[in-house]
Amino acid sequence: MADSPLRPSSLINTVYGAFLRRLGGWISVADLVTLMSELDVDGPAARSAISRLKKKGVLEAERRGATGYRLSPAVRPVFDEGDRRIFGSLEPARLSDGWAMAVFSVPESERSYRYQLRTRLTWLGFGNIAPGVWLAPGRLLEDARDMLVRRGLSDYVHLFAADYAAFSDLPGTVSSWWDFPAIQAQYATFTQAYGPVAEGLAQQREIDGGEAFRHYVPMLTQWRRLPYLDPGLPGELLPADWNAVAARRIFQQLHDVLAEPSLLHVRQVTGLAEAAPDADPEG
Repeated sequence: MADSPLRPSSLINTVYGAFLRRLGGWISVADLVTLMSELDVDGPAARSAISRLKKKGVLEAERRGATGYRLSPAVRPVFDEGDRRIFGSLEPARLSDGWAMAVFSVPESERSYRYQLRTRLTWLGFGNIAPGVWLAPGRLLEDARDMLVRRGLSDYVHLFAADYAAFSDLPGTVSSWWDFPAIQAQYATFTQAYGPVAEGLAQQREIDGGEAFRHYVPMLTQWRRLPYLDPGLPGELLPADWNAVAARRIFQQLHDVLAEPSLLHVRQVTGLAEAAPDADPEG
């Protein structure tokens, strides 16, 4: 596991996102508490986190012979977007893909929306190039559109598909639009925590499902923040010592080794069967 503690609610989100969506989207409280105990989260902390996620609308209570919770249909698009960012952004964007540009102007009487826009665009990976003008690689355009509609912010924003024409030194300029040192610090933290794990697992012929689960969930929880901090800029615009490459390699290695044994372990603990790809998980 990583040295820094991860919030129980974040670990639960990962369990739902990585496994339970494939197993029907529901789990009993007892089984979820059992899984959390394997991640060093005690029962009271796990139940408190479940309650918070229910209040936020992430989870919905549902009894299926036992008291349990299913993932709310309202948050499924958020998890789908997360999949695209986490597993679809391992390679940097290409300059030929162009840019997504968001331009917004919010009346002073509604300035709370200004803060929401800044926060959400930053979380998506947009960089601030001028007051009210934000930029990201073109492949983020659809995610930005979906987020703005979902959050009720679309009335305040103009979205453009843009190309860079001239005149500045673009590699030098983009470093002022994104906080490269902060992004690299996060990648370094991940590499320091999970590089040794990857090396150790590479020496093992087999890995127990429980051990895989205990490594995979915290690893994925820590990693899933990074594709949002890092917009995935084209390689030509990044510093020569950009450390995301090594971190991505470690993540991919661990995902390849740990994901399926972890899923098998969750199935064994819960008795849940994997849903058919075209099945309605809300049944």
